[in-house]
This record gives sequence, C-alpha cells and structure tokens, in this order.
Amino acid sequence: MSASHIPKMLSKEALDIIFKEARTFRKFLPIEVKDETLKAVYDTLKFGPTAFNSSPGRIYFVKSQAAKERLKPALDPGNVPQTMAAPATAILAWDLDFVSKMRKLSATYDKNPYFEKHPEEIEPTARFNGILMGAYFIVAARAHGLDCGPMGGFNNQKLDEEFFKGTGLRSAFLCNVGYGDRSSLSPRAARLDFEEACKIL
Repeated sequence: MSASHIPKMLSKEALDIIFKEARTFRKFLPIEVKDETLKAVYDTLKFGPTAFNSSPGRIYFVKSQAAKERLKPALDPGNVPQTMAAPATAILAWDLDFVSKMRKLSATYDKNPYFEKHPEEIEPTARFNGILMGAYFIVAARAHGLDCGPMGGFNNQKLDEEFFKGTGLRSAFLCNVGYGDRSSLSPRAARLDFEEACKIL
C-alpha cells in the first residue's frame, strides 16, 4: 500500500472530543437536543460494521414529559432524577425481526435462507450487533457535540412491555444525552495501562 492509500487519522482534538476529554454525565445543562441533531447522530452511527450488515440496533428517543413518565416506572430509583432532568434519553435496543430487512441491507448476498435454516442464530446476532450499535451511538453522539450518560439500572421487562409490546424489540441499555454540566463532574477515574489490558502476540 502506498502512502497515499493510508487512511487519514483523526486530529488529536477530534480524538479528545470522542474519548480522552469525554466524560459520563449525570447532570446536563437545560438546553434542548434538537431532533435534527439526533437524526445526524443516527445517520453517522449506521455506517458502523455489523454482522452481515444486519443493522439490528433500534433507538427510541424519549424527550417529551409524557414519554418520560412512561419510562420512569422501569428505572431504578437512583436513576430517576438524572433521567427525568436529561434533555433526551435514548433507549438502545435490538430487533429480533431484523431478518425482515436483510434483502435491503444485504442485496448482494441474501442471508434470509441462512437464518431460515439456522433460526437459533437470530437472537445472538440481534443482541450482539444491537449492543455494538449502541456503542457506536455513544461515539457518534460525542462526535456531534453531545455528552452521554449511558446506564443500566432499569427493569428491562417493564421497559419492553411499555415501549415494545407486540414487537421484536428488546432493550439493551439507556443513554441520557444532552450538553453536560461539567461543574458536576468528579475527577476522572483511572484506566488500565496498555500492558495491563493488552498483549501483542
């Protein structure tokens, strides 16, 4: 590969925005997250790789007070204040019915016969790749200037019954999004060094 074909690297500033300076927020400034911004986040993350281009991730954005009240009973008590105050909460989910869209997503290689022959592969494919798309969501949201507060701490069964009844959707995790209140942050916790977490074999 010639030097001209080596992919360009993001600037240090861009990498800092997405990773090094980004934090997990529990408090956000009272600034609306516009629908256009959320659409732009999805239009970025959808290009992240998934198995067979299956793209089973689904996102419900909870913004209105009425929708927040529907979400509230599924939350652990400790997550109620931050979620009710967040400008938006993304319900990151995966879709068991993703196969129905495979002819669009994998036009050059129809995967429907594979999943018809191996139905036991549908759930793990949907779960793993849906959660993977949830990780892409965090990266894309940060890239578009949003701050994130990803969390578990909710009752999946209650949430799925309220929002996804009668569908193939299953919740993975929640992520509050907005413009974080940096004055509320504690010092960043430590991370493992390369030698503690990685091996080059």
